[in-house]
Amino acid sequence: MPAQRRRRLSLFALSLVVGLGMSSWVTRTPAVRDALGASTAEMGLILFGLSVGSMAGVLASGPLVRRWGARPVLVVGTVAVLSGTALVGLGAAGSSGTGVFAGLLCFGIGGGLGEIGLNIEGADVERVTGRPVLPMLHGSFSLGTVVGALAGIALTAAAVPPAAHLLVAAGTMTALALVALPGIPAGTGRAAAPAATTSHGRGGRRPSVWRDRRLVLIGAVVLAMAFAEGAANDWLPLLMVDGHDVSATTGSLVYAGFAAAMTVGRFLGGPVVVRFGRAPVLRTSAVLAVVGILTVVLASDAVVTGIAVALWGLGASLGFPVAISAAGDDPDRASERVSAVATSGYLAFLVGPPLLGFVGQHAGLREAMLVVVALLVVATFAAGAARPRPGGGGAPGADADADADADADATVLEDVRDDLTSRGA
Repeated sequence: MPAQRRRRLSLFALSLVVGLGMSSWVTRTPAVRDALGASTAEMGLILFGLSVGSMAGVLASGPLVRRWGARPVLVVGTVAVLSGTALVGLGAAGSSGTGVFAGLLCFGIGGGLGEIGLNIEGADVERVTGRPVLPMLHGSFSLGTVVGALAGIALTAAAVPPAAHLLVAAGTMTALALVALPGIPAGTGRAAAPAATTSHGRGGRRPSVWRDRRLVLIGAVVLAMAFAEGAANDWLPLLMVDGHDVSATTGSLVYAGFAAAMTVGRFLGGPVVVRFGRAPVLRTSAVLAVVGILTVVLASDAVVTGIAVALWGLGASLGFPVAISAAGDDPDRASERVSAVATSGYLAFLVGPPLLGFVGQHAGLREAMLVVVALLVVATFAAGAARPRPGGGGAPGADADADADADADATVLEDVRDDLTSRGA
């Protein structure tokens, strides 16, 4: 029991490290741009390093975890995040756009590797302990972004150079990582692979996990929720400044409110999932996010819009971790399933910014958010796939009390499908 507790705390600390690094960079983006003397187009190319690195890390992490286990992947990913943070600072100090690009690329690779490793570990802890862990795991990342953002705002106000800030951040993150990494056990993802081979019993090539219709629907939920989260991370300050005529400072404060709402939702979400089950929580989360985003789009009062942003944050907070938990239900191929679903979320983070930017350029940023609303509507219907598997299969404890309510939790589309099937029979 103490070992599992240490494992959870280690996972939380490593997630916090990534959040600290991300927000430390984001808060100093204007200062780094000024240090480089980069144009908007040049900054876009530099920022692309983070997106490319993240996607590369995510795509590579699944096979690496299956071969070596999650722990080595987490170690490499953490080292890359720490190195990337320091490289960005050094690149800014040397006015080197190439250096900053390389740092962001390194950070992205490390973040992508770590994201999948952390989710695989978290899903495994849920199966072992029967308690929800992933909401708090993602909450630790959100907490890291809030702490890092507040520190970044203070250091910016004190005119501390971005290089000094980022190097100090890298040192702090390194200290946390050194304490946390020894608490991660060896062989988590690797141990699941042999079981998957023997369970099929025929020795042939295993079919893709995406052949599971349930996993496809869970992937759709993650895609929509990641889109909702990423849209705020990428566009919310600008949406408030350009779409609601507030000051840049107010726009930043609104974003800080969004991050705080995400953090609160994730830290308090575990008991809610235990009480009501994953499917109802996912549907409610999607509806809250829809209400929040639509209010941001339609409201003219800045105060009302700020309150709506809190709903947006609360709605987006539990989608990703709860859906990842559902993907890890099957102990037979849990690491593959978690990796596949998490990749769909990162696809949203990669595609979302340019897509919303393109729509916003032609229709306005407020109107572009309707794309996110449409995806969230789809997620409300797909959320039924997160219900516990019939007959068990290693479902986490977060769903144990939902078994008696599974029929009541079925979606309208599933009811119609069952009815049509019975008539056709």
